[in-house]
Amino acid sequence: MHDKKLNILVTGANGQLGRCLRDAAAHSRNRFIFTDVSEIPGLETISLDITDKNTLDIVADSENVDIIVNCAGYTNVDKAEDETHLADLLNHHAAENLAGCARRRKALLIHISTDYVFDGKASVPIPESAQPAPLGVYGATKFAGEQAIVTSACDYLILRTAWLYSPYGRNFVKTMLSLTASHPVVKVVCDQVGTPTYGPDLARFIVDVIDGRKFGSTGIFNYTDEGVCSWYDFAYEINALAGHGCKVLPCKSADYPAKADRPHYSVLDKSLVKSAFGVAIPHWTESLKACIRELKNEY
Repeated sequence: MHDKKLNILVTGANGQLGRCLRDAAAHSRNRFIFTDVSEIPGLETISLDITDKNTLDIVADSENVDIIVNCAGYTNVDKAEDETHLADLLNHHAAENLAGCARRRKALLIHISTDYVFDGKASVPIPESAQPAPLGVYGATKFAGEQAIVTSACDYLILRTAWLYSPYGRNFVKTMLSLTASHPVVKVVCDQVGTPTYGPDLARFIVDVIDGRKFGSTGIFNYTDEGVCSWYDFAYEINALAGHGCKVLPCKSADYPAKADRPHYSVLDKSLVKSAFGVAIPHWTESLKACIRELKNEY
């Protein structure tokens, strides 16, 4: 894998992280093949349904794939409680298909997972070795996907991330920019604590691992931005940076019952990823400033 140009198959390339990966890979000397089930006008996309094993194998073989980056998944946490079968298909069985394809091709699978594999009962940053105990269907199907990859005997890099946002798609930052621009008061839960992650930060890390051929470390790694905050702190900072005159007030999760339970504490320990890959991770407040600068024309 050292001197030849690598062929990298990206799934879910029109989703939030996939769009960030398109940007991060723009200057890579390797060849990225962007796939999705959906089309976005102006973005070159190969149609690929990763729940269909045969089609996946055909595309991977025809593109002579060396690395698969799986950005696809079912991410609607509340809806997953009703659409259990679909969440399991996309988060578990599709991951199993990709792992099987990677093993057969002797390719590396880079797979994105989540802090929601944990129950939120911790009170210090959670290491990769902690025992997962998902609270809802979303976390359970993501954990099942991780296990399918681990037991598949393929080479893999599972990246657990959290609270992902970017200039693309639907996410908390864009929702809050819209709400604080149009409402005098917004209430946000203050009893769920974690770390926001800026999509371009994670995407740059993935491309850096690939371009730098940093394949010596495989296994499960945590990657979020640095720092800790509640959703309320996050919303407060978004409102302040945007210069909106909205009053952001804290409330409890119990005041806004959701279909799926969320972990109360899901700060991930990043010591391992920093020592294994020598990565410098930005603080979430710095990355948030960059995102709001990027989005300022929209609000």
